[in-house]
Amino acid sequence: MEISELYRLFCEHPVVTTDSRDCPEGSIFFALKGASFNGNEFAKSALEKGCAYAVVDEEAYVEPSNKQYILVDDCLQTLQQLATCHRRQLGIPIVGVTGTNGKTTTKELIATVLGERFNVLYTEGNLNNHIGVPKTLLRMTKEHELAVIEMGANHPGEIRELVHIVEPDCGLITNVGKAHLEGFGSFEGVKRTKGELYDFLSAHRTAQSLFINAADDDLTAMAQERWRTPSLSDGWHTYSSGKDGRPADVQGEVIACDPYLQFEWRTCKMPVPQEIDTHLIGSYNINNALAAITVGLAFGVSETQIKHALESYVPSNNRSQLTVTAHNRLVVDTYNANPTSMKAALENFKSMAVSPKMVILGDMRELGASSTEEHQRVVDVLQEACFNEVWLVGDEFSKIDSPFRKFHDVDEVKQALSAQRPEGYYILIKGSNSIRLFQLPELL
Repeated sequence: MEISELYRLFCEHPVVTTDSRDCPEGSIFFALKGASFNGNEFAKSALEKGCAYAVVDEEAYVEPSNKQYILVDDCLQTLQQLATCHRRQLGIPIVGVTGTNGKTTTKELIATVLGERFNVLYTEGNLNNHIGVPKTLLRMTKEHELAVIEMGANHPGEIRELVHIVEPDCGLITNVGKAHLEGFGSFEGVKRTKGELYDFLSAHRTAQSLFINAADDDLTAMAQERWRTPSLSDGWHTYSSGKDGRPADVQGEVIACDPYLQFEWRTCKMPVPQEIDTHLIGSYNINNALAAITVGLAFGVSETQIKHALESYVPSNNRSQLTVTAHNRLVVDTYNANPTSMKAALENFKSMAVSPKMVILGDMRELGASSTEEHQRVVDVLQEACFNEVWLVGDEFSKIDSPFRKFHDVDEVKQALSAQRPEGYYILIKGSNSIRLFQLPELL
């Protein structure tokens, strides 16, 4: 079936599903494949549960007399092509967001700021891969006025694939750091892949579609390589933080972070800086907030609306959020971890004027040959920080010689907590999601 004909059916049945356990009445089921499953096997069940059509790519699963089956060459590619077709038909402006750290928080902050003025579609949770991105695009309706799409990657070429599905009108890279080195091969590989967003914007738009942290040497160099300019053009939307921050359209400075981030921002047109009191943990979040401010200003959101949006936003995704229990105060950052984000989290926790402090860290995954070296660096930082208590969880940390208490996995930590729970601490909990440290807050 041609995409144009499938799109006609989608307009009549504008809900897609890839899970045969979740089949809204009248939806279209796409039989995707994974390492341990074949969605074609569940097409019949999806139709029986209420789907209007089932898109399959193996003829053996098609019932010839049943017109509800749609046979295609590749279900995933068809889903992606349908999403791009829908994006083009609606034609609303799309802001693309990628980066090593902070992209989910930045995406949510941008969506919150833009939501003060527009009906905004944005990526839910972390559905930022080759399946989540097209499914997000297919949630767009004629009522939406803007979209903010997050794009993630763990191997070369993945951002290039995603930007050609999304076709963003503008975008930003939050930062580039040491993450997924096993897939990217090196830090240079990270920069090349994240820079594929810049590649698309450079080829299809102008420099005015770019939002950039002017104080980030890597991002600045990456942008200049693609736009072939010796310095930042006045047409670019730039932001910068810190007393020594470089000239930028939006500048900000941290006022306090004990524990929530409080900062002020200004532009050359503002007579008085605007002060913002957030519910974000971590001084590093100022760059995420400034990015949202810069995007908001570019789309005509007022200073008052920006303040309301940023002060109203409360994180709830296990990313640097403060959880107060009956026994402790927890800084929970258990969704992901890499050397760059781990260093930032530890530096911020060290700077917080609170006491006593405890740190529970889990392994950083997907670092390949660099894993032992990077975990050693974290231990070095911990030894210099002099926290009151440090627990390390996972096989990688177990390889490192240190005076800290070590645990094989989260289950061992849970046993230790059941025997003796810390009381009265500020506790930073951070590690890769697969270490499952998100199970600990309820025990602390």
